[in-house]
Amino acid sequence: MSDTPEVRPPAVTPMRVVIALCLLAPFVAMLWVGSYAKVDPTFIGIPFFYWYQMLWVLISTALTMTAYQLWQRDQRARRGGTK
Repeated sequence: MSDTPEVRPPAVTPMRVVIALCLLAPFVAMLWVGSYAKVDPTFIGIPFFYWYQMLWVLISTALTMTAYQLWQRDQRARRGGTK
């Protein structure tokens, strides 16, 4: 048995901060209703209130996919593998 302690990577890394921001952004955008509770500008006749929310569905999907890919990269780096 070795006397050297096991060196563990830090739990909070810049990569994990980016992942957290990717997952947190849609919640902040949707919970801040005052920023989009209006009718104008309209887009193809749809009030801003509705098309803004639908746009965030697409943005949230892209951010979640990005967070997942970053998480996978982070886990591979922690394991030391290059799968």
